[in-house]
Amino acid sequence: MVSSDRSEQTMKYLTLLSNQFPNQQAVFSEIINLQAILNLPKGTEHFMSDLHGEYEAFLHILNNCSGVIREHVDEVFGDTLTHQEKGDLCTLIYYPHEKLALVRAAHQDSPSWYKRMLDQLIAVTRRLSSRYTRSKVRKAIPHDFAYIIDELMHTHPDENNYRVRYHERIIDSILETDSTEDFIFSLAELIKVLAVDHIHLVGDIFDRGGGAAKIIDRLLHCTHQRTDIQWGNHDVLWMGAACGVPACIVTVLRNNLRYNNYEILENDYGISLRQLVSFAEATYNDGESISPLMKAINVLLFKLEGQIIQRHPEFDMEDRLLLDKIDLDAGTVAIEGVSYPLVTSDFPTLDPEHPYALTEDEQKILNKLIYEFTNADHLQRHIDFLYRHGSVYLVRNGNLLFHGCVPMCEDGTFASVNCMGTWRAGRDYMDFCDDVARRAWRTRDPKAMDWLWYLWVGHRSPMSGRVVKTFERSYIADQSTWAEPMDPYFELTKDVSACDSIMREFGLIPGSGHIINGHTPVKTIEGESPLRADGRLVVIDGGFCRAYHPKTGIAGYTLIASSRGVRLKAHEAFKSVEEALTRNADIQSETTFIDVAQRRVMVSDTDTGQEIREQINDLRQLLEAYRTGAIPEHSSK
Repeated sequence: MVSSDRSEQTMKYLTLLSNQFPNQQAVFSEIINLQAILNLPKGTEHFMSDLHGEYEAFLHILNNCSGVIREHVDEVFGDTLTHQEKGDLCTLIYYPHEKLALVRAAHQDSPSWYKRMLDQLIAVTRRLSSRYTRSKVRKAIPHDFAYIIDELMHTHPDENNYRVRYHERIIDSILETDSTEDFIFSLAELIKVLAVDHIHLVGDIFDRGGGAAKIIDRLLHCTHQRTDIQWGNHDVLWMGAACGVPACIVTVLRNNLRYNNYEILENDYGISLRQLVSFAEATYNDGESISPLMKAINVLLFKLEGQIIQRHPEFDMEDRLLLDKIDLDAGTVAIEGVSYPLVTSDFPTLDPEHPYALTEDEQKILNKLIYEFTNADHLQRHIDFLYRHGSVYLVRNGNLLFHGCVPMCEDGTFASVNCMGTWRAGRDYMDFCDDVARRAWRTRDPKAMDWLWYLWVGHRSPMSGRVVKTFERSYIADQSTWAEPMDPYFELTKDVSACDSIMREFGLIPGSGHIINGHTPVKTIEGESPLRADGRLVVIDGGFCRAYHPKTGIAGYTLIASSRGVRLKAHEAFKSVEEALTRNADIQSETTFIDVAQRRVMVSDTDTGQEIREQINDLRQLLEAYRTGAIPEHSSK
């Protein structure tokens, strides 16, 4: 008989829950397990931003967990290993296949070396596994060696050292059966999984560097680590291209050709440029500062952007309609009443009467490109990953993560934006942007697809936050026209009051966590700091992208949030995997503690802890339903 104080909906939920926990014993066991998890140290969170296709640097940062693994190696072995020996062990963990190949080539792969490496790897694994339940660790262990690795991790001395001898016999058996290298591979991967529990990517995986496809392929294999992504402007650009938004497709081509990244287009995603190249060479003049191919892409882009702007006056981007301001005879363009000379007068497909109309040849090329982008299986899988794991912003463990900005007015209020007829601001506007991006992918709604383009380049876009001057930078030599005004957010958030206002807008307590952004490279070389407003805001775009290194002076920032506090890591440039292998050339990092925990932060202190407490409450209700007979118990399957 159903208790009168339980709603019908609650009973339906508890009945479904009973399928997973069919009797009181199963409920008891799960409650005990969850209570135990609450009292473990919180898992380490690893924050990265603005990878921009720099695969090797990303892979190394992922492998060394921004130095976390080296810290654990130092703590485990102290002075018992030399600096060189610790470096060898870390390199083996980062690149086990490659390191073992070098060891074999140098004829150093003796049984004693293998045994020493196995013992050291097990010691590091044992330390890292102590922060998790055995159940979670078992799930992370490669299946083929799950039982043996589990035994090795939980072998401790006893009165007669039986367990130690048992451990040694297992190691001897591994060596005798020639399975040592497989065990090393498995242990190295397990260590990296256990070192970081959660990966946060604060936007811009794509463009500039050519390895974005490899980065996402790697993330797809991080199955035992939670990964989330806060979409950057370059990410939503590729999301729009995969949806078939013409202006996004042409911009993707333009960006990657500017950085000579043909590989990601042709090899990774199978996008052919042959027809476009042939058209450009047959239509545009060669021998000028702009190549025929780039001329063809530029004009196609400005036509397509003009069409979107004309369809959406609410975007308030009429000042970007410049094709109709060109005087072909004079070779000038009028901007705000001033005529500027153009670097080229080669505009053979521009019809002054209909400047934003495509020619028949341009339309054919565009149709083919749309087909290729929307039917590229590899690309579609990657963009699906971005949608499944991504969002415009994330509130997690007291921190607020988003790539660019929350659009603001000069007076510090949140800017109102016309969102398909409804004015929205602050968190409400960010939620709309998230929803409209998903609608474009899910339904291919034309208005939502136009919004994906706006999120890439719109001056009130939370991913962009600036007036983009692509036309001026392409066609006008006078650099006074190149300035790209930024949203007031970027200046206002240097002050505590603006950051506190943003935290309250997203339901967070000011001063208890951080706003974490990417998007704007921190020019460390000029004295800029990634910490703003007394540490309320942290910008972790320090320049993974090699093109930024001369401006930033470093090769990126990352954040590590562990049970002991929050650390900012400033990284020097990564040389190469070869350097890492042959010289143990780890990325050198400078660590700054921006939060030091007064006591260790436990799972119970986190959002996961709150979720677990809710699960425990549900289980207690199910237990009561069993005890009162409201739901019958049944045997486990």
